[in-house]
Amino acid sequence: MLTFQFTPFPELRTARLLLRPLCHTDAPALLIQRSDPRVMRYIDREPDHTVEESLALIRKVEQAAADNTGITWAMVRPEQEDVLLGTLGFWRLIPEHHRAEIGYGLHPDYWQQGLMHEALEAVLHFGFHTMQLHSVEANVNPQNTASMALLAKHGFVREAYFHEDYYFRGQFLDSAIYSLLTPLRMANKTTAQV
Repeated sequence: MLTFQFTPFPELRTARLLLRPLCHTDAPALLIQRSDPRVMRYIDREPDHTVEESLALIRKVEQAAADNTGITWAMVRPEQEDVLLGTLGFWRLIPEHHRAEIGYGLHPDYWQQGLMHEALEAVLHFGFHTMQLHSVEANVNPQNTASMALLAKHGFVREAYFHEDYYFRGQFLDSAIYSLLTPLRMANKTTAQV
């Protein structure tokens, strides 16, 4: 079974981004993101209403990293480390199956700039190469076409579609499950099929 170690916290860098730990000073920006109807439209959970709620989420994320049960990065620009653009990470780890579920969110001011694509590439590389994951899962609201396009761009394929498996605000909602196998495994599969 895999074991994970997120202490010290593994910061990641891309061409335009620094992926660092969330800190308590991010709470006001996280509240703005997690209370924006455009961001929360397909998340299917209640938005944050207070800075205290966002702080509670940050504490939960910190505890998950300390316990090695999940890891979430804050997306910032290296030259503006105090300006939170979004978050992404592996929030549900299944070490006995070498699998993790990924989640992400980006403030609308930064949509359509390729930032989440860039960050997701770095996080997936970390997941497959450092964490030694075999597969990564994403659970998506089927109406979230932008998220599904992002996943497809990274090689995720839809593996399941669950009808009315999620109850939120008096409605049963559908879920689409996407999955990505380790690139090494996919390369071996392609070679074997030739």
